[in-house]
Amino acid sequence: MNPKELFTDDEAVSPVIGVILMVAITVILAAVIATFVLGLGDQVSNTSPQTSFSFDYAEGDCRTDDCSGDSERDGGLDIIHDGGENIEAGELYVRGATDSAENGDWTTAGAGNYGEGSVISAGSGITVDVANGDTIRVVWEPSQGGSSATLATWEGPDA
Repeated sequence: MNPKELFTDDEAVSPVIGVILMVAITVILAAVIATFVLGLGDQVSNTSPQTSFSFDYAEGDCRTDDCSGDSERDGGLDIIHDGGENIEAGELYVRGATDSAENGDWTTAGAGNYGEGSVISAGSGITVDVANGDTIRVVWEPSQGGSSATLATWEGPDA
């Protein structure tokens, strides 16, 4: 074998191997583009916490003094974190209460017992004033943005 022939040899990879490589590259590119177009990458990285909440409704038991006889607020609803992952208070929201003041994040809803940066763990809870016909949802909205998720729902006796 002449070493000078190695530098002047113009033969490349066989055509079969070249076709296989081109098909493989095309399939990989199609998969990457499909992931971005369908938004599958966002769903994988932004999963909602696995938690459970319980609700305890007491008719006529509002936490504020001015709700007696008020048809808009018929009682108090205790929302209690029963177990699962701990969640930052600023990422939990109460939605659906008749009183708009109760439709805030966990730090402002109820009596506002939790401050920014508080962690909601098992046993933590708040009380909100609700009407008999309200449907209350505990919603998780991540602070870094992305999709929210409803973690628990309560329907009033008249809903």
